Amino acid sequence: MAVEKRAAYTDEEYWGKPISGFGDPAARIVVLGLAPGAHGANRTGRVFTGDRSGEWLFRAMHKVGLANQQVSENRNDGLQLTDAWVTVAVRCAPPQNKPTPAEEKRCAPYLQRELELLTHAKVIVCLGSIALRAACVQLGVKPRPKFGHGVVVNAGEYTLVCSYHPSQQNTFTGKLTEKMLNDVFAKAVRLAKK
Repeated sequence: MAVEKRAAYTDEEYWGKPISGFGDPAARIVVLGLAPGAHGANRTGRVFTGDRSGEWLFRAMHKVGLANQQVSENRNDGLQLTDAWVTVAVRCAPPQNKPTPAEEKRCAPYLQRELELLTHAKVIVCLGSIALRAACVQLGVKPRPKFGHGVVVNAGEYTLVCSYHPSQQNTFTGKLTEKMLNDVFAKAVRLAKK
């Protein structure tokens, strides 16, 4: 997917490889997204970096003290996360941003390993229904709860907090507002402290 470049980035070399999570290894909060953005993480090599979704995400995380800055432009921009780990359910940028069930299944072991290594994690913020589905698969949550913005699910040793994904499709239409996203992260921080 690194072959098709947006005109604004024609001079840049795209990362074009699978994306892993990043953040604080002692995190109590895991932020789980869908997949690398074609011209965001697929370009920059760091999840939610260099695109509008990341702008919304890191602004909300900064507001509650999980990020040292509001912006994430590239892997060397100084962004540091505290008590948070950001990752994705699918590791490669899918065509039309819609991963197939086969891609989700193929990437599941990577998410499983991340969760195993994040031994302090208590809360998973699921950005969208695919992230909720991936978390439920990993944690053996059955039946899978119905996705809804602000829905909180007890998943054994974890609490899942659902949010609409901060994609342009949701933010431009007003389906997700900054206040809604800020409220989700404030709730996640409260739950992580319990």
